[in-house]
Amino acid sequence: MTPSAIYRTEAGEAEIKRRYLDLLDRWPVPHERVRVATGQGETFVVVSGPPDAPPVVLLHGSGANTTMWMGDVTAWSRHFRVCAVDLIGEPGLSAPSRPPLGTDAHARWLDEVLDALGVDRAAVVGASLGGLLAADYATRRPERVDRLVLLCPGGIGRQKVGVLVKAVLLRPFGDRGLRRGVRSIAGIGADAPFLDQVVLHFTHFRPRLERLPLLTDEVLRRLAMPTLVIVGERDAMLDSAGTARRVRRAVPHATVVVLPGVGHSITGQTEEVLGFLRA
Repeated sequence: MTPSAIYRTEAGEAEIKRRYLDLLDRWPVPHERVRVATGQGETFVVVSGPPDAPPVVLLHGSGANTTMWMGDVTAWSRHFRVCAVDLIGEPGLSAPSRPPLGTDAHARWLDEVLDALGVDRAAVVGASLGGLLAADYATRRPERVDRLVLLCPGGIGRQKVGVLVKAVLLRPFGDRGLRRGVRSIAGIGADAPFLDQVVLHFTHFRPRLERLPLLTDEVLRRLAMPTLVIVGERDAMLDSAGTARRVRRAVPHATVVVLPGVGHSITGQTEEVLGFLRA
């Protein structure tokens, strides 16, 4: 897969990466930009916080990159060595590789990333697609995951398709239609500061279209580490009630939080997650 294959045009790819680098220049705390060689291609990681602090690995959602954590990293990096990883196959600076979901390919990739960073064991925080990958990794490599935080995770509750159809139907109506579609999918308010970035991504980026594999109850029961799951009551992409129900049944020690009136895009949980990570 060539770098432009996950984008609609080369110009669109260039604009997304230019905007991304501009935002990284405004990263709110001192940081390092690390490039790691893996079997899936190069992986880009933004590392913040004291070198001797306990490590926390962040995995963002589909159609996003590490900038989704800019509102959290100031608080988290006071206490942790925060490693924000650009997922492969997404609109960041990592390789465009998209190994199949539901296999051990992403776990092996993350092994390589953590090994290169010198991280033997870490807390892992994942959102949406990153939540699926985080949960999958924790079930396959429990010895490497100290704590697990899942924000609107994929792979547990049923994936909804109606809202995606609606977004496709709105695309021909130009920027206004695309904005309505993005807001419907992500549950983002019209005045959200990151709405423009999300619209830019979905204008030029080709997101994954395959259905997310569901982790079975047997697999979920392997999550023996302290686990926090936060979902939005009005998630238009995933069955959040189903996610909460399945986690409570299969991972009874987990803390499950359902945010009333909140959609797929979960913000404002910086202190909640920090408190859990520090417990």
